[in-house]
Amino acid sequence: MMIDRDLAELYGVETKQLKRQVRRNIERFPSSCMFELTKEENQELRSQIGTLKKGTHFKYPPFVFTEHGILMLSSVLSSERAVQMNIHI
Repeated sequence: MMIDRDLAELYGVETKQLKRQVRRNIERFPSSCMFELTKEENQELRSQIGTLKKGTHFKYPPFVFTEHGILMLSSVLSSERAVQMNIHI
């Protein structure tokens, strides 16, 4: 499982762009592929990170993707890296 911020970096897009594309294609991401952390889970994750630096904390609870959700992201994102990963898969 991976969170949206890490996947955005992997695919070479901004986190807000990744989330926007997921919301536009939500039918491709059933609960078995992706879910959003609850407020409590988000708070717990933030407390595990330690000292927050600017740009490293989560303003909104992140999406968490399973293996299948990670693969599906490559088909909805339009970055060069995502396209190449989709072709490779």
